[in-house]
Amino acid sequence: MEELTADEIRRRRLARLAGGQTSRPSTPLSTPLTSPQRETPPGPLPGPSGAAPQPLPPAASQSLGLSVHSGTPATSPMGTSGVAYGSQSSEGVSSLSSSPSNSLETQSQSLSRSQSMDIDTASCEKSMSQVDVDSGIENMEVEDSDRREKRNLTDKETSANSDVSEEQALQLICKILRVSWKEQDRDVIFLPSLAAEFHQNPKDVYSDFKDLISQILVEVLMMSTQSRVNNPFASLTATSQPIAAAKSPDHRLALVQPSSQVGSPMGPSAGSFGASSLSSLGACGGGMSCDSASDRFTIETCKETEMLNYLIERFDSVGMEERKAPKMCSQPNVSQLLSNIRSQCISHVALVLQGTLTQPRSPLHQSLLVPYMLCRNLPYGFIQELVRITHQEEEVFRQIFIPILHGLALAVKECSFDSDNFKFPLMLTSLPLWCPKPLSPGCGREIQRLSYLGAFFSLSVFAEDDTKVGDKYFSGPAITMENTRVVSQSLQHYLESARSDLFKILHNVLLNGETRELALNYMAALVNYNVKKAQMQTDDRLVSTDGFMLNFVWVLQQLSMKIKLETVDPYYIFHPRCRLVVSVEETRLKATMEELKSWLTELHEDPMKFSEPKFPTECFFLTLHTHHLSILPSCRRYIRRLRAIRELNRTVEELKNSESQWKDSPLASRHREMLKRCKTQLKKLVRAKACADVGLLDENLLRRCLQFYSTVIQLILRMIDPAYPNITLPLNSEVPKSFAALPEFYIEDVAEFLLFVVQYSPQVLYEPCVQDIVTFLVVFICSQNYIRNPYLIAKLVEVLFVTNPAVQPRTQRFSEMMENHPLSVKQLVPALMKFYTDVEHTGATSEFYDKFTIRYHISTIFKSLWQNTAHHGTFMEEFNSGKQFVRYINMLINDTTFLLDESLESLKRIHEVQEEMKNKEQWDQLPREQQQSRQSQLTQDERVSRSYLALATETVEMFHILTKQVQKPFLRPELGPRLAAMLNFNLQQLCGPKCRDLKVENPEKYGFEPKKLLDQLTDIYLQLDCARFAKAIADDQRSYSRELFEEVISKMKKAGIKSSIAIEKFKLLSEKVEEIVAKNSQSEMDYSDAPDEFKDPLMDTLMTDPVMLPSGNIMDRSIILRHLLNSPTDPFNRQPLTESMLESVPELKERIHAWMREKQGGRPV
Repeated sequence: MEELTADEIRRRRLARLAGGQTSRPSTPLSTPLTSPQRETPPGPLPGPSGAAPQPLPPAASQSLGLSVHSGTPATSPMGTSGVAYGSQSSEGVSSLSSSPSNSLETQSQSLSRSQSMDIDTASCEKSMSQVDVDSGIENMEVEDSDRREKRNLTDKETSANSDVSEEQALQLICKILRVSWKEQDRDVIFLPSLAAEFHQNPKDVYSDFKDLISQILVEVLMMSTQSRVNNPFASLTATSQPIAAAKSPDHRLALVQPSSQVGSPMGPSAGSFGASSLSSLGACGGGMSCDSASDRFTIETCKETEMLNYLIERFDSVGMEERKAPKMCSQPNVSQLLSNIRSQCISHVALVLQGTLTQPRSPLHQSLLVPYMLCRNLPYGFIQELVRITHQEEEVFRQIFIPILHGLALAVKECSFDSDNFKFPLMLTSLPLWCPKPLSPGCGREIQRLSYLGAFFSLSVFAEDDTKVGDKYFSGPAITMENTRVVSQSLQHYLESARSDLFKILHNVLLNGETRELALNYMAALVNYNVKKAQMQTDDRLVSTDGFMLNFVWVLQQLSMKIKLETVDPYYIFHPRCRLVVSVEETRLKATMEELKSWLTELHEDPMKFSEPKFPTECFFLTLHTHHLSILPSCRRYIRRLRAIRELNRTVEELKNSESQWKDSPLASRHREMLKRCKTQLKKLVRAKACADVGLLDENLLRRCLQFYSTVIQLILRMIDPAYPNITLPLNSEVPKSFAALPEFYIEDVAEFLLFVVQYSPQVLYEPCVQDIVTFLVVFICSQNYIRNPYLIAKLVEVLFVTNPAVQPRTQRFSEMMENHPLSVKQLVPALMKFYTDVEHTGATSEFYDKFTIRYHISTIFKSLWQNTAHHGTFMEEFNSGKQFVRYINMLINDTTFLLDESLESLKRIHEVQEEMKNKEQWDQLPREQQQSRQSQLTQDERVSRSYLALATETVEMFHILTKQVQKPFLRPELGPRLAAMLNFNLQQLCGPKCRDLKVENPEKYGFEPKKLLDQLTDIYLQLDCARFAKAIADDQRSYSRELFEEVISKMKKAGIKSSIAIEKFKLLSEKVEEIVAKNSQSEMDYSDAPDEFKDPLMDTLMTDPVMLPSGNIMDRSIILRHLLNSPTDPFNRQPLTESMLESVPELKERIHAWMREKQGGRPV
């Protein structure tokens, strides 16, 4: 056959295109996405032996056609592949789906062997030349030499050397494209122009099969645009059940398959796409929108849709043919032919999407492909091939894919976990709104709402983000604990699936070198625009939602999972090119603001100190800062919600219990309304908590957080000791500046996260990474000079407290790891003892009350450590070392004195109110306002007594343990008298004349155990029993009396608190004290007339051992030492002061003693 020149081929095509009508049909089609409906002609359809058509198999519902109503016998360009290829209809791009419908094996079969998915230079040139030759568009042509080179490889030449003849190849083309130029038939499209050309001169019709395929497709599509009455696709038999488009009750368009059940996280849908409700499925005419103007996803009814149906079906038919006859299709010439059909279909799809065959489409219009993608009705490889064919022409590529991305973004904004409609396929490229600039103070919420990926990351189960989830799954009377657990697990599975696909999206963008920079900028913007989320009180309207940030942190965790610490630059946040904005005012671990500015100035003077930031470093720090803005704020909100639920429960109970008092009062209606509102709010909060349990108490998420924080810990420990993991204590006294300048939240977040996990999901702690966390806790508790903020040390101590088996039995293994850690055996006890005393002055306004809680935590830890024999040696060293332990005992005395005094006083007030309320007649006579005031005071006192008694009990128990092990430090001059006075006072409270005032109803409610308290106090007396301590007891003139000790002995006997031997010992101590009291009364002298220079300036008592302070003032040694135990400062000018700075004044001491001897008549002092 004589070859046609390239110019002649071009002229023919352009003439054919010019001869067609390019206007869009003015009459709307009766059904969208398909050809116009027609009545099925009477009589049987042509078939083998004239048999009637068989019923469609179930797989036909997975067809590639997009009709609107399942009950309409619409004619569709569906071929037989609608049956066999049904399981392959899912598009092969990243999708928000949990289970792809294609196996790898089937996917590989569906692609022709000659088709490579790698986009290299050669394949790009090849693909573009295909588009150029086949489309006939002038601006997409290539050189004529390329065309001639390709024409030399015609099927006519190869057919001579193969088993497939040219006639067979033509038959295969006609079969796949369902066309004919020989005779008209019901199941094919007759091509009159091509038939005429074959009739006139068959040899000049085409130069090669690619040319023929292009001519066929052009003529079919042009016939579609020109036909106003006779539709060329009407001759094709419908082979599949169409897909319906229905509007759900919430006015979102849902695309569903009529044959599939409604999907939900509670049970997988039979189809690949589900909707929240199908109750209105035919209410709008089977998918034609009732209010199309308000519908975002109304399926267009136009000629382009018919063309796309046909081209997609033909593309799919190629894969069907390959599966039917794999041996024949594996032949090179047949494989090449099938590949040509595929690429030609895609090239003409590109023309349709651009509007070349009809009229150009506005970029603002949604792409015609979006409904196909949402319904999973594109053949595998379709989108990839479309990208491969068009990607080298930037304008064409943008024309096609920007409308697709806009359409998908609009669709995903309608997604929710209350249905399966979050499973949308997705493909991504650069867009104008990829990372929008902030327009208002609410830049965090802006980037979530306006950025392209924001809609995809907004998928959430939290009630604050999406109320539909809680309303659907966690409301109603049938909800039980078991139901909630099953629903939660199912929702967590779907959430994990959706996040996995979000990871694929971002990962693919990062893999591309051209888009990586844009992706990192977007990720950094998400962090920088949401810095307010870390504040304790922030306006949620200004920042991204919790669900959004948790999705983002999940993706970053996946990206950071395989990062090696050796590749992370710890200086990154100080780097001039750091993407993260870390304010200079951000609190640092050790450095003050002035120290930080000075060091940064010094650091930036030499740019050579910084290496180019690499992706692992940037990704690691992005992940770290995102944890700060996602998981921690979510944990705080969760705790606040639980507190609110407790408060509401308490309010509801109080209103119910006091109903008898207010039901007949004028305020009854107001109380009933309040009760109703509280119950409604309580239900809402409980539902919100159930949703938060799904999103936050996800063990997989918490484990990933723990693993990442373990990596952060390793990085920090390497900064303070390069020898890590072989770290030694104490650390270098000089704190590394790079560590000192780190933001404080790097360590604080780890502590807060551990506190949350231990309380709400302790099983997460059983991970291999826990060893690093234990090391981290021990190192920083024992290196308090490395952290400036004492409250941060207190949080680390609190972690040790909450993991103590006495507090949380499920963390016993973690506690054992901490207690037996090699570094803790020698260093932990002295460090905790030092912190116990240092916390007396934190600089905060609440320091007085904070110290009690912190010391309660330390006392609990000490009790646990004492039971571990490995720590006994360290305890004994501390007991005998002197100053540190003496200060510790002094603080114990102070705390016990205050706490017991406050708690016992509150119990007296409780007793008083309870007695008043018992006298019903007298109580009813009180004015209502006074009754309410007294009840309010009672509630407050009950809260105070519970809190203080718990703390007091712990300190008394600590005294009990310590005095049993060591006595000498307690008998020092500066401690003995104070300890004796404290014990005497509390014995008087428990056994004195007013002890009945402590009798309250249900004392166990407040933690008040008077027998146990009396037992421990008397034990302390017996454990310290010696002449020096007996003298200290006798010197206490405020509380001690013989009658008091006799009453104590009587009560111990009556209550059986002590054994007879112990009671006898206590009696002997009492007698010893009485002897000393008698001697004191005989030798008592009045020194009140002593000269002023002999008196202590603070206590106005006679000095016995005067010492001079650096400020020049003179004080008695015992008094200033007692002061130094509480505060290491000069009481006159608040300057630092230690015992070593005190100077004896022997001359004054001798004068005082001489005056005393003179006063006593010459007797020795």
